Amino acid sequence: MDEKTAVTALAALAQEVRLRIFRALVGAGPAGLTPGALSALLDVPGSTLSFHLKELTHAGLVSQERDGRHLIYRPSLAHMNELLGYLTAHCCQASAQAGCELRAPSGCKTC
Repeated sequence: MDEKTAVTALAALAQEVRLRIFRALVGAGPAGLTPGALSALLDVPGSTLSFHLKELTHAGLVSQERDGRHLIYRPSLAHMNELLGYLTAHCCQASAQAGCELRAPSGCKTC
């Protein structure tokens, strides 16, 4: 991941509603959620939700797929992991001491 891509992703997440949407999608995992389900879950109006989903999609953090008449939004777990890798790539390089531990959340098998 390059710096510009990381900044775009971080900027997309640096907004309260978008962060809540992304976390809800990560919680749903690869199955994703429809806009209606997200709107009900987060109590966000549809038009507001649409705007924020567009920003997250533009940043590469969310993908959209049509399933018949429904749209399904899914988190881009690969992109999220790339971003995390970019942010932690130089962890503890300035120190010869051990103790720098990076761990995936417990129980997560897909990220």
